[in-house]
Amino acid sequence: MLSIRLTRIGKRKQPTYRLIVTEKGRDPWGRSLEILGQVNPRSTPPTVNLKEDRVRHWISKGAQPTDTVWNLLNDLKIVEGPKRRSVTITKRRAEKLAKKASA
Repeated sequence: MLSIRLTRIGKRKQPTYRLIVTEKGRDPWGRSLEILGQVNPRSTPPTVNLKEDRVRHWISKGAQPTDTVWNLLNDLKIVEGPKRRSVTITKRRAEKLAKKASA
C-alpha cells in the first residue's frame, strides 16, 4: 500500500519537510517513489510548495495520506473532507482527565 507522508530534512534545529510517496512499511528516510513538494514550518507564514497535479495523481492511484498530510492538503483545498485527529487519547487517560476535572 502506498502512503503520502512527510520526511524530515534540514540541519539540526532547523527542520524542513519533504512530501514523498513511498510504500507504507518502508523507512521514510529511505528511497521514495516520488518527491511531491516541500514544507517549511519555520517561515512566517509557513511555506508549502507542492506539485498539486502529482498529489491528485497519486491519490487517484490509491495512495493514502497520513493524518498530518491529510490536514495539510485539506487546508490547501486539494482534498475535501473533515480534518483528522493525529493525537488520540486512551480510555484510561480520558478517565484520569475526567476525574481531575470533576475534583
